[in-house]
Amino acid sequence: MVNCLCLNPFISVSSTVACTSHTVRSRQRLAPQKSVDLALGYRNPLGYGFGFGLRRSLHEMVSSRFKGVAVMTDDKSTISSTEEYLENIGIFSIDPSLKPYKDHFKYRLKRYVDQKKLIEEYEGGLEEFAKGYLKFGFNREEGGIVYREWAPAAQEAQIIGDFNGWDGSNHQMEKNQFGVWSIKIPDADGNPAIPHSSRVKFRFRHGDGVWVDRIPAWIKYATVDPNRFAAPYDGVYWDPPLSERYEFKYPRPPKPKAPRIYEAHVGMSSSEPRINSYREFADEILPRIRANNYNTVQLMAVMEHSYYASFGYHVTNFFAVSSRSGTPEDLKYLIDKAHSLGLQVLMDVIHSHASNNITDGLNGFDVGQTSQDSYFHAGDRGYHKLWDSRLFNYANWEVLRFLLSNLRWWLEEFKFDGFRFDGVTSMLYHHHGINIAFTGDYNEYFSEATDVDAVVYLMLANSLIHSILPDATVIAEDVSGMPGIGQQVSDGGIGFDYRLAMAIPDKWIDYLKNKNEYTWSMKEISWSLTNRRYTEKCVSYAESHDQAIVGDKTVAFLLMDEEMYSGMSCLVDPSPIVERGIALQKMIHFITMALGGEGYLNFMGNEFGHPEWIDFPREGNGWSYEKCRRQWNLVDTDHLRYKFMNAFDRAMNLLDDKFSFLASSKQIVSSADDEDKVIVFERGDLIFVFNFHPENTYEGYKVGCDLPGKYRVALDSDAWEFGGHGRVGHDVDHFTSPEGIPGVPETNFNNRPNSFKVLSPARTCVVYYRVEESQEEGSDNSLVGREDTSAAIPDKSASMKSEDNSNLDGVKSIH
Repeated sequence: MVNCLCLNPFISVSSTVACTSHTVRSRQRLAPQKSVDLALGYRNPLGYGFGFGLRRSLHEMVSSRFKGVAVMTDDKSTISSTEEYLENIGIFSIDPSLKPYKDHFKYRLKRYVDQKKLIEEYEGGLEEFAKGYLKFGFNREEGGIVYREWAPAAQEAQIIGDFNGWDGSNHQMEKNQFGVWSIKIPDADGNPAIPHSSRVKFRFRHGDGVWVDRIPAWIKYATVDPNRFAAPYDGVYWDPPLSERYEFKYPRPPKPKAPRIYEAHVGMSSSEPRINSYREFADEILPRIRANNYNTVQLMAVMEHSYYASFGYHVTNFFAVSSRSGTPEDLKYLIDKAHSLGLQVLMDVIHSHASNNITDGLNGFDVGQTSQDSYFHAGDRGYHKLWDSRLFNYANWEVLRFLLSNLRWWLEEFKFDGFRFDGVTSMLYHHHGINIAFTGDYNEYFSEATDVDAVVYLMLANSLIHSILPDATVIAEDVSGMPGIGQQVSDGGIGFDYRLAMAIPDKWIDYLKNKNEYTWSMKEISWSLTNRRYTEKCVSYAESHDQAIVGDKTVAFLLMDEEMYSGMSCLVDPSPIVERGIALQKMIHFITMALGGEGYLNFMGNEFGHPEWIDFPREGNGWSYEKCRRQWNLVDTDHLRYKFMNAFDRAMNLLDDKFSFLASSKQIVSSADDEDKVIVFERGDLIFVFNFHPENTYEGYKVGCDLPGKYRVALDSDAWEFGGHGRVGHDVDHFTSPEGIPGVPETNFNNRPNSFKVLSPARTCVVYYRVEESQEEGSDNSLVGREDTSAAIPDKSASMKSEDNSNLDGVKSIH
């Protein structure tokens, strides 16, 4: 195995911090970290209402907790001595430069072990603790429905709804010593007293004597009256009869070696100006995703949010699916359909903040109480000024139960295969990343600015997810690049599988907006794409969904602008702007995929250069859905050039399907020539040649490689099928020549022991694969020019095959 020469131990940095859909630009004063003893912050470590043993003081537990007892740090590692474990944290052997921050890592890791031990002692373990939805909210128990709600600030409480005419006088709830209200509503004549799909609310009186109605915090469905303007949401009791419940038919597909993620928003996935449904997305959009050889779907805006234009990021009801697109059973149909196509499904989970809404959101339970009695921090610490949203108190026992149970709910009830955690940067720091330009200085990550409460929660969350579903994929949306975020919890990391490489789209925006193409630096581009921490995996992407929203522009829009409306017909010759735009759109997406990480992500529509931004219905556009959709007709129309970008997207995903280069640790940039404007690199067994020069075509261009032998074209962006000029011959054999003294890299060509020569046209990228001796002489194995592209390249050895070979079934022709 050859380790990447370019993966350095430092992190990608960005001059502007941006958490998805919320740009952070103003400075906020740092909040000091609390002392070790106070940082636990529990009102009562026993939990609220389901006592698991004798109560004792926090001091007694802290003083007696670590005396050489066995502690499970995660599901892979049992440490016989806590003290020994904290002195030998694995992350320091991976990155010795972190050793000056050993006290910080010891502190937060001890906090994690501390918290997990408490949960094991009083709740029966982390997995049991995360079954809160079986106790809280509405649940069927023998002979009736039991409803429980944590609301310690309430003085009186009732359950109201359609079932009792919204009069709770006969349904008073009882409060226990931990602030949990409960009531059991007996069945009537053998039928549930609360009918399925009927409306319900939690009514309570707080300290000033005022009665308020709120949607239950653990509600599993919430709807709004479509006939009333700005109507508040209602909680809905969801317990369909067996005949109406969706039963999953297909198993989860195997975890891919590397995720190729299609990020999608169900509501705006219709070609018509309306909200699309889960079932329509499943039947009409999922086949498109599969045909383009993605192996993972990432769904946005699943959790209920009352404001559609928030893009799903201002969550009001954490356990409820967005009712705009259908019911919980409809979402299950979508996920099952994806699994049947071999697609894993990730959910955009928002645990970084909550909607500020009172009448229909979790914020409505905050009636001025202290942080210990609330889901949120009190005062300024509990409010995000730029997002206009509430911030969780991650040290609170019931907040941990709520959020961890939320993760388990989506994994088990809906069969999601993992999560993309939104806004992780905001969680990790007391300053939330506001107006902070992270430079890579380790002091920026490990100081009083670090919110250890949130770090411990994320460690618990990742431990739980991988315990329940070992093959889960969990991605952090973190722009800061905190070291260790992608390391295992047992090594002292936070436990994510991947981090989004958020600096990459910023770099492309800067180049496309501010730099002349002749001044593009190949060294800077390759550095930006490879600048990530060794052993911590990243998901790369060329453009985010933020760029597709009104006010910004996608890569294709930046390149072609108004000509995307007038110059995309194949019936006429392309203008220089269109020709350049299509060529660079393909190159930018592909080099980002091939060099930028161990996974790849594309937002819905960007694969074919969707020409319009997204504008959600709002007062400023007359509540129009006209631009809150995807125009699939553009890529389906054969005489429009959008099909070329889509075909290349399909082919580059297929290339990874065939050669698994994303999962390879072999990544070597052998040349980044600013004069020639050419980047040459190896990823896995493939050789990539990117010529960004606007004019120069190079004949006999010499490229270095590792292994000797015969090479042929595997993928060529200049092929006719992708809107190119067909200048590169796909039936040409390229034989290598040895370079320099064997075993002495400095005498080689670009430090490579072999080389071969190629034709490299301007603004093209060409990939070469090494022909094995067992392959048929003279066979055409390129990814272009065939009816069935799934058979274009022969499979490598068994180790190079896709984990799910059935995923190749039904791949459409590139033509």
